[in-house]
Amino acid sequence: MPHITKATGACENMATMFELDYFGRKAYLSQTGQLYLEALVPSLEKVWCVIHSFRAEPDVDERHLTEFTLVEFEFLGNLERLLEHIENTIASMVSEVKLRCSDSLDMLGIDDDAFEKAKPPYVRLTYTKAVELLGDLGVKWGDDLKSWHEKELVRMLGDRPVLVTHYPKAIKFFNMRQNDYDPYIVNSVDLLLPHSGEAVGGAEREHEYERLRQRLMESTMLKQLLEKGGDVSDFDWYLEVYRNQGGKLHSGAGIGLNRVTQFVLSVDDIRASTLYPMNKEMVY
Repeated sequence: MPHITKATGACENMATMFELDYFGRKAYLSQTGQLYLEALVPSLEKVWCVIHSFRAEPDVDERHLTEFTLVEFEFLGNLERLLEHIENTIASMVSEVKLRCSDSLDMLGIDDDAFEKAKPPYVRLTYTKAVELLGDLGVKWGDDLKSWHEKELVRMLGDRPVLVTHYPKAIKFFNMRQNDYDPYIVNSVDLLLPHSGEAVGGAEREHEYERLRQRLMESTMLKQLLEKGGDVSDFDWYLEVYRNQGGKLHSGAGIGLNRVTQFVLSVDDIRASTLYPMNKEMVY
């Protein structure tokens, strides 16, 4: 996937994109390869990539990096199949570490806790149920869960991986598919892991051209792009995929590799899981 992109390389927040002058044109360092992968799904059915995701994060803390490795996949299928893929992918990643790196794990004093917890099935609950559990902390329906909310939720549910589904449409990416029975939620999922909180984000993708275009035009992301002097034409090529090929129900997710590493190493600071941690104060 390209690492210099139009706004189509953005995640939900245009404010965290690094801008570039690309031979006289405005461009950005990419945050995700998702839309580029989606364009391939109609012909290839299942695709994946590994990219460096660049985020202009102002916070210098245990949670945020300005550059990290992101593993992404897209495939023909629904949310239930996506949940299974996430469980099996994380389980496979962690079991391979156990198989291939046992000497290093012993040297670091890592016990088998994460390896046992990584085995499916994971705890599953809706965002609405999660808000109910977190109500005493002041969380209300419609709030975007903070990192410490996520970690507390994981603790409440036995300190195991937790799949939280069906977030409010208003706080999620414009192309997450609206639920057929409740227009206020999308068929989405975040995987919360012990120590790291959210490590995976995914959803069914909106695949009907007219609805997809409408969602984009109404999105906070587009408003941010226009405020930065950009234009909706950045998304023309992406929309044309759906106009020309038609859409099929597909889903996908992005896995923050450093946060999975946190889970394996049982460390609460993402900088301890990263060889050269990049933030606002660090450049190598």
